[in-house]
Amino acid sequence: MTGAIFRRATVDDIPAMSRIRLAVNENRLRDPGRVTRQMYEDFLERDGRGWVVQIDGVTVAFSYANRTDGSIWALFVEPGHEGRGLAKSLLELATGWLFSLGFDELRLSTGAGTRADGFYARLGWERIEGDGADVEYVLNRAAT
Repeated sequence: MTGAIFRRATVDDIPAMSRIRLAVNENRLRDPGRVTRQMYEDFLERDGRGWVVQIDGVTVAFSYANRTDGSIWALFVEPGHEGRGLAKSLLELATGWLFSLGFDELRLSTGAGTRADGFYARLGWERIEGDGADVEYVLNRAAT
């Protein structure tokens, strides 16, 4: 993680976040048009907060936390930058912020059988079976 800069996301980061979201190898969007610029803006300005990681001035990862329901809306790392602890650090920023707002339980969903599925389990999130294609995870404040 040497040289990584973590900071709060702004609307100027949306093109890079969208690029990363569309570049991932797992948890790919079946319909890329499903996640709109307006959704990114809403999570930055109204419904939540986002963070980015930059290395050498290039955004390589991002996360979003949803203040309306205490969930993690997004956590993505650009291929080639995985395995460096970026996702874990971004998740800590997002969960810390949500807990500071008063949530006692946080939620997220991810694709079943993906690396992300194992990632959340290793970090102590409780896995709840979903519809087969996706699984849900819950993190209680007491577990942190």
